[in-house]
Amino acid sequence: MTKKIFYGWWIVLACFFISFYVSGIVFYGFTAFFEPLVKEFGWSYAQISFAASLRGLELGIFAPVIGFLVDRFGSRKILFYGIITVGLGLISLSLTRSLPMFYSSFLLLAFGAGGCTTVVTMTAVANWFDKNVGKALGVMSCGIGASGLIVPLIIQLINLYNWRTTLIILGFGMWILGLPLSLVIRNKPEKYGYLPDGELVQDPNIHLEKKVNVCGIGFKEVLKQKAFLYLMMVDVIRMTIVFSVITHIMPYLSSVGIPRTTAGIVAGAIPLISIVGRFGFGWLGDVYDKRYLLKMAFSLIGIGMLILCFVQYVYFIPLFLILFSPGLGGSLVLGRTILREYFGKNSFGKILGIILGFASIGGIIGPTLAGWVFDVSRDYRFIWLAFLGLNFVAIGLISKIELPTKNK
Repeated sequence: MTKKIFYGWWIVLACFFISFYVSGIVFYGFTAFFEPLVKEFGWSYAQISFAASLRGLELGIFAPVIGFLVDRFGSRKILFYGIITVGLGLISLSLTRSLPMFYSSFLLLAFGAGGCTTVVTMTAVANWFDKNVGKALGVMSCGIGASGLIVPLIIQLINLYNWRTTLIILGFGMWILGLPLSLVIRNKPEKYGYLPDGELVQDPNIHLEKKVNVCGIGFKEVLKQKAFLYLMMVDVIRMTIVFSVITHIMPYLSSVGIPRTTAGIVAGAIPLISIVGRFGFGWLGDVYDKRYLLKMAFSLIGIGMLILCFVQYVYFIPLFLILFSPGLGGSLVLGRTILREYFGKNSFGKILGIILGFASIGGIIGPTLAGWVFDVSRDYRFIWLAFLGLNFVAIGLISKIELPTKNK
């Protein structure tokens, strides 16, 4: 008799495709709209970058709220309404006639994205896995990496039609793809006769014992842990760097003489190559010390930032991609698996929401600061070097994280 596939893996697959589409449009794909918007409205890079920073509110003001709602109502309902709102936000953006309307539409988009991105999808997956949580989160987050495939499609749609029509197409696509997938999500395995990782519940006493082992410590206790503070500060730095590079990569490459077509390929390649880090570091994290692996991922990001300063020499571009991208993917997955390992799943949504809420400070300030630096100096390399310094701070903070005790 063929062994039935554990339902948790179907949830991983559904979250993979939801992450694929939302990340490709809201996160990685926005860089393709930069130059068309400048051309039509004459806005500065800082003004447009601020809108991209408002997108970070999905991980800021909204993230802690979403985290509490997910732990209260489950991922399925939050995903369903988030997907509807993202579609409305994209269509609203297509109607933009002024800067205030542009910002308002981005706020709506950020609100919707908060309901169908990291906090919700990772909580949905983390609820169904324990010993294989690194692999599961790694596979799921590969959807974020694969979203780079959408960037060239967005560029092609803008070239064939215009940026407004492209946003309308993407908005309807969000509903067509996302709504059916949201119905696949289930909240916790225990309700369906499973334990995490697919173990059948046969002995109630064993079930209770394992449930205690995976639930972790209480929410209030988590907030007192130094490891929680260090992980939060590391995530602030990660988002500052990553959001800035992703938002500005196409205008930066154009500023150093790289053709727009090539810049678009690079923008799409960053998340695609990050799959190596997402899956590879996620897999290794189930075997080796996640702290050392996380320092390795940040080291790759740092070297990548240094190389980014020299991409006007085209042969540096592949080197940037094969270093920065796996570091980006690995740092995301390892940060979440460390969080799950240290504090359990009982309040995972709340804890992740609070961390992302603070981390979004970097996601908001970073892109806006990078745009301002370019407006003033006409050169991005100053900010890239500053971010390299921040990267060293993150590695130092990771070194301060101590191993969890057995009862966690």
